[in-house]
Amino acid sequence: MDPIQHIPLDQIDATALPRDRLDLDPIALSDLTLSIAAHGLRMPIEVFPATGPLPYGLISGYRRLIAHRELNLPTIPAFIRQPADIPAALAAMIEENEIRAEITPWERASILLTALEHGHFATLDDALPALYPTYDRFRRARLRAVVEVVQHFGPTLTEPLSLSQQKLTRLAAGLRAGLGPVMDVALAESSDRSPATQWSLLAAILDEMEEEARHGPPPYRKDRPRHYLRTAMSLTIRRERHKDGWLLRFTGRDASGPLMEDVMDYVEAWLGGR
Repeated sequence: MDPIQHIPLDQIDATALPRDRLDLDPIALSDLTLSIAAHGLRMPIEVFPATGPLPYGLISGYRRLIAHRELNLPTIPAFIRQPADIPAALAAMIEENEIRAEITPWERASILLTALEHGHFATLDDALPALYPTYDRFRRARLRAVVEVVQHFGPTLTEPLSLSQQKLTRLAAGLRAGLGPVMDVALAESSDRSPATQWSLLAAILDEMEEEARHGPPPYRKDRPRHYLRTAMSLTIRRERHKDGWLLRFTGRDASGPLMEDVMDYVEAWLGGR
């Protein structure tokens, strides 16, 4: 067992590695800070000799380090590890967090993308077995699907960490079915960016896709269905399946009450009134 060192906080670079925890629960962090203040740190952090401006880079124990800084403590107990390289340090960080913390599927996929962006791995096929060596083929395939979702929806979704594995898998299936553009339109045309509303918009699109997968698509004309239409006016029309029927959503600057009356007139002339 490596000896425990007491390292000054100002000598530890918490950003030396991209972190796989994207969100810090303020209540959990407050509880940890109070516990450390009352009883001290029970589990040392892990650091490695760094080549940057600070002598040590953080491997594991990000919340513990933040709590010590909140308490203005001068040093923190730490194990000094000697990983072979940055990818090995990343793998060690992920392994520790997989054991000690509940990492969301979105966070797992995000760390893969961050590692690729930083040039630590050449391809996703290289990164997956290196960072998640215990994952079998099924779990790697599922994580790969979540990576596709993070790539596509990363800048758009309000609280992606709250998405379950099941929801992320459904979104990945939608992307692979070519529904990325219509899902983008649904999100972009909504002024309500709450997580519940965003998911309801996406779920309606996915429900239709899954219904057609179970029962086969209706006999559409060639090159149909069209899921949305942008007109020469500042108007977007999007069709949406609901359990009680269908909706046509009209959004944009030119969506107005008088226009809706015109649309009703056209529908009445086409389908016939009473």
